[in-house]
This record gives sequence, C-alpha cells and structure tokens, in this order.
Amino acid sequence: MDFEHILGLGLLQGLTEFLPISSSAHLILLPIIVGWEDQGLAFDVAVHVGTLLAVITYFRKDVVCLINAWCSSVFKRKASQDSQLAWMIVIATIPVSLAGLFLGDFIETFLRSPLVIAGATIVFGLLLWWADVKGKRVRGQAQITFKDAIIVGLYQVLALIPGTSRSGITMTAGLLLGLTREAAARFSFLMSIPVIFLAGSMKTLELASSDLVIDWFSLISGAVVSALSAFLCITLFLKMLDKMGMFPFVLYRLVLGAILFYLYAF
Repeated sequence: MDFEHILGLGLLQGLTEFLPISSSAHLILLPIIVGWEDQGLAFDVAVHVGTLLAVITYFRKDVVCLINAWCSSVFKRKASQDSQLAWMIVIATIPVSLAGLFLGDFIETFLRSPLVIAGATIVFGLLLWWADVKGKRVRGQAQITFKDAIIVGLYQVLALIPGTSRSGITMTAGLLLGLTREAAARFSFLMSIPVIFLAGSMKTLELASSDLVIDWFSLISGAVVSALSAFLCITLFLKMLDKMGMFPFVLYRLVLGAILFYLYAF
C-alpha cells in the first residue's frame, strides 16, 4: 500500500468510527470511489486496533474504575454506581455480539452494496435527527437502567447494516430514552470498547488462519494514523456536541445518501 492509501483510510477510520456517520460505509465506499484496491483484512484489523487504543486512552480513568468496580461486584459482591454502569455496558454488548456471530456472513454477502449504504445513511440519519429533536435530554449516565441497556443493545444490532453507524444508532437510542447528548455519547463510546475488541478479535482469528503476506509498515502506520485521528475526534466531538447538536451530521448523511443514490441507482 502506498502512503496516500494508508493515510486516507487511517484518517477515515479514525474520524468516522465515533462520529454518527458510519465508518464501515466510508471504508467500503472510499476504495470504490477513488479506484483503490481493497485494503484487505489485515489493514482493517490494524485501523480498528488504532481506534480501540484511542477510546481506551481517552477514557482510561473511566475504564480502570469500571473494571475495578465490575471485579468488586463479581468477586466481593460489592455494588456501586461504577459497577452498575460496567454491567450495563456488558449487557448492551450481548445482542450485537450474538447477531454478529450468526449474521456476519449474510451481511458481508448481501448488505455491502452502495444502495444499501445509501438507504441506511438516510433512514438512520433522519431517525437520529428525530431523537435529537424529540428527546427530553434530562437523564445522566448514572441513571442508565437494565431496561435502557437492553434497548440500546438491540438498537446497536442495526449497526451491522453498513451505513447505519454504531455510534449514531446507539446515541439515537440514548436520546430517545431521555439521556443528555453527552451521556448518550459517552455511553456509546464506552460501549464501543468491547464491541471493537470483539470485532477485531474475530478478524484477527480470520487473519491468523489465512495465508496473507503481512505488510507490517502499512499496518503499523494505519493503526497510528487511526489512533491519533480517533483521539482528536472524540475530544472535539464531546466538547462541541451540546453547542452544535446532531443536525450537522444528519445533514451530511442526507447529502451523502442522495449522492450515492444518484450515482448508483440511475
């Protein structure tokens, strides 16, 4: 892979993984639009590792507290606000893990087309706008319940459809449940840690069983670019979210979806 290819895909993964605009859709579309060869499984694993490192680094204090609290709840039967949040993250991860395990091949075969991406981009963009406008935005992260976790987890299953956006659909669910924008975003980002880890692990197992030649320079470079851009993205997004709301991302999704329909449906 040349450096332009590495830089473009690394930046794209890092910037879109945590914005409500769908990283998977952009990674599928960019090579098609510019005529690049498919980046391959190994590079996909590398850029996902980069975004995982970014979110863990940004939320490092939260992650340590949640892990310690979860362990205390399991081994010492000691419940706390942090242990409850940790359990909510675990519960919310179960539906998408099961769906990915049983539906992954179907999705890879039938749902990776530009028209599917276009439809999902528009439909779930409009749903995000509706949630942002109609959501009460009065509940904090500490008020997330078992029922909330199940609902957000079920919404997260929809993110398996390219164009949906994992962060977008989980923030949509959070807003519909009355969470503030910041609480919905933070819960979505914390939920991404086990999801990205599990998805990356599955792809790593696929990679280990293949005969692909590993280009370590491309993989490491892609991971670094992805990590740095993802960290910057999380930082700016959380700082600006309350001021700008979701409308800029909804507008972007509508324009992108319309362009894709124009290019591939007519």
